[in-house]
Amino acid sequence: MKNLYLDCQSGISGDMTLAALIDLGADMEYILSELRKLPIDPFIMDVKQIEKKGISSKSLVLHFTEEEHKHFHHHTTPTPSHSADNHTHHHRHASAILKMIRESDLSDRVKERSLSVFDVIAKAEGKIHGMDPAAVHFHEVGAMDSIIDVIGVALALESLDVDKIVASPVPTGHGKVMMAHGLYPIPAPATAEILTGVPLADFSVEGELTTPTGAGFIKALVSEYGSMPAMQIEKIGYGAGKKDFDHPNVLRVMLFETKENYSTETITVVECQLDDMPGEAFGYLMEEALDKGALDLYYTPITMKKSRPGILITVLCKPESAFIMEDLLLRETTTFGVRKSKWERHILLRRFQKVETPYGTLTVKIGFKNGEIYKISPEYEEIKKVARKHFVPFMEVYRLVENIATEQITK
Repeated sequence: MKNLYLDCQSGISGDMTLAALIDLGADMEYILSELRKLPIDPFIMDVKQIEKKGISSKSLVLHFTEEEHKHFHHHTTPTPSHSADNHTHHHRHASAILKMIRESDLSDRVKERSLSVFDVIAKAEGKIHGMDPAAVHFHEVGAMDSIIDVIGVALALESLDVDKIVASPVPTGHGKVMMAHGLYPIPAPATAEILTGVPLADFSVEGELTTPTGAGFIKALVSEYGSMPAMQIEKIGYGAGKKDFDHPNVLRVMLFETKENYSTETITVVECQLDDMPGEAFGYLMEEALDKGALDLYYTPITMKKSRPGILITVLCKPESAFIMEDLLLRETTTFGVRKSKWERHILLRRFQKVETPYGTLTVKIGFKNGEIYKISPEYEEIKKVARKHFVPFMEVYRLVENIATEQITK
């Protein structure tokens, strides 16, 4: 199991994170090839080696074609970030970005991580502006370079096969910064909202150390906060910010590999039971819960007081999503109350692998323990696309890919 530690001594931003992961060893060709499959503006991405107060680090270099830059320049106002090439492309609504990711050919884990980052940012922006998160009109994270940062980081994590992410407390900086809507205090409103519940570091520096995109990584992808884990370091990478301070403006990332046979994590279970809700509402509730980050949701038939048949609704989620799920149940069901508890779950270690099939290269998820493979599961979205494209029954494609993967991987 591979663990990543984000050492955010000088804050965190999108370009710093992507550059640090590439410095750590993420395959840049893989990242670029996957990004170029998406319906986004043509771009050129590279990294260069620079020095920040004596620390050799990688700096992300991102360029768009001049035609695209000219076309979109008059539509937008620049928003500050650590990136020197914070291009002023057209802004996109959260719903459009999420739809693009969901409909892409990215692997399930890359989709999940990308969607979770944009989701926490959209919810923060929605709260600040008093609007539905889906209708949020992104500024910084709607720019093409920040979309590339977010999805690029998810791809880099996949390239490194990172299973778990831990982070240090996060400094934000102080002072004021000019943004699209005017002069704002640091941390910017979106950054502050995203970082609710996240431990902050006491590091008094004038300037923006953590951007909304960086805060989004911390809130959406990190499962624990604290000091460096007591494990053997496998590799270290450094990503440089574009600003210069009296301290090294770098993000340090460290890769650890544990010998655990399975992963242990704490989840929150939110429940309620009711006997007076129409069946159609249950389908809507499940869609909403999964869209808002629930790990799973299921319904159990039960017998309630006065022998009335009822339904027990159980939602599994990450601890930081518990409030969202409680509010969802109170708003979208007929219940007058919810209860929650913390559970510990053990899950098999997993990795994703490509296999060659008569329908092309497809992805399978492998669950293993003690080096022994326990499960091989084809990815649902890919099987669905193949079944529809070739007019073949879903289960026929699923079993074929499962058998081919088992033969290729276990031989």
